[in-house]
Amino acid sequence: MDNPESGKPRRKFYYRDRKRRYRPQHNVPSETIKQTTFKKISIIVPLLNEEESIRPLYFEIKKATKLISSDYEIIFVDDGSTDKSLFNIKELAKSDNRVKYISFRKNFGKSAALQTGFRSANGDAIITMDADLQDDPLEIPSLLQKLEEGYDLVSGWKKIRHDPFIKKCSSKFFNWITRWFTKIKIHDFNCGLKAYRRDVVKNINVYGELHRYIPVLAGWQGFRISEIPVKHHARKYGKTKFGISRFFKGFADLLTVLFTTRYIKRPMHLFGFLGFIAFVLGIIINAYLSYEWIIGKSLSNRPLLFLGILLIVVGAQFFAVGLLGEIMVHSTQERKEYYIKEKN
Repeated sequence: MDNPESGKPRRKFYYRDRKRRYRPQHNVPSETIKQTTFKKISIIVPLLNEEESIRPLYFEIKKATKLISSDYEIIFVDDGSTDKSLFNIKELAKSDNRVKYISFRKNFGKSAALQTGFRSANGDAIITMDADLQDDPLEIPSLLQKLEEGYDLVSGWKKIRHDPFIKKCSSKFFNWITRWFTKIKIHDFNCGLKAYRRDVVKNINVYGELHRYIPVLAGWQGFRISEIPVKHHARKYGKTKFGISRFFKGFADLLTVLFTTRYIKRPMHLFGFLGFIAFVLGIIINAYLSYEWIIGKSLSNRPLLFLGILLIVVGAQFFAVGLLGEIMVHSTQERKEYYIKEKN
């Protein structure tokens, strides 16, 4: 119906509820909707004290889901927030039955929140993202499209970051070290925006601070991993959870991941190697000092002698620890798990 005064067509609206709240009707052209083989997508959002970001994030996610053909669910995992985050999530859940939430009694960490979300997810593809609005939900179709190419895990790469200088530099160094140790060739291990096939999240165990190393845990089990560049936005609300303590915890967790993935079934490869190096260095040092003693030099005031003895003792101990580890692994071989992709 035309406007009799201006002659222009009226703008179409629809009622949101009986309180005469209006929203313009958005119709997405069918050619822009990406068809996927995934029947349902689970979007997991771990959060801590992000009350101002939750509603804007929800509407951005809704906008992104209009671009894909799959059904979806949104799972907010409240990691013990002390603000109104949980209240805002409950308000969203009242008006949208696709919104689910899980709330911890206290802060247990991002790894615990992700693991709980993984267990609750019903989708055959899982998307994870942070709640601080720095991850762009409009990247979801691109992540799913990359999964469709046959990958099991697709990680976002914040190629252009909008973070403080110290955080950007420490992140680059952390990613370089992780890439060098693990041999997994992606640029951003700690990006919160990731896509997984269901098999991945059901076969990995994330605890402590190991959420940074999910690609490493998945790669060790034989899953195919890739990455795509994603948009990164500056933080609008709240404060960053990054601190210098997390930087050091990250490297401690890297050692944990390396041991549990590479050496948990072959401890002698680690302890035996370290023991061999220490033992050989001790032998070389003491051989050199023995030569000096033979030619008449005194060894009474040579700290190097004690270092050589210490290295020999430490090398023998490392070797013994590796041998004990091998005995334990051998005695539990009947409980060893192998990760099977297919069978008939």
